[in-house]
Amino acid sequence: MKQLFFFMLIAGLIWACGETSTEKTNGTENTTAQTEVKEGPDGEKIYKQYCITCHGLYGDMGASGAFNLTTSALSLDERVLVITNGRNVMTPFKDLLSEEKIKAVAEYTLKLKK
Repeated sequence: MKQLFFFMLIAGLIWACGETSTEKTNGTENTTAQTEVKEGPDGEKIYKQYCITCHGLYGDMGASGAFNLTTSALSLDERVLVITNGRNVMTPFKDLLSEEKIKAVAEYTLKLKK
């Protein structure tokens, strides 16, 4: 239970600090949301923001019982379901991330497979 609380605390802090970023390009400001509409969400960036705490940078850290993503045999659709609804001690992200962002993260995790 302490691990789940710790994970939720860290995830909340990361979420609170990361959602309001803006970037300056050629003297004009573009918010992250505007950039994502044009290019789609960056799965790697979102992974690093929310998932790295338990899964690690390369998906093989396994903190708090996190599954090793480098050996996962889950399909893209199965990964989307796990990220959306959670599994075991993993928190669901359906209230934190849009469907597009969840799919982008799931696609990125496929790249972590060895």
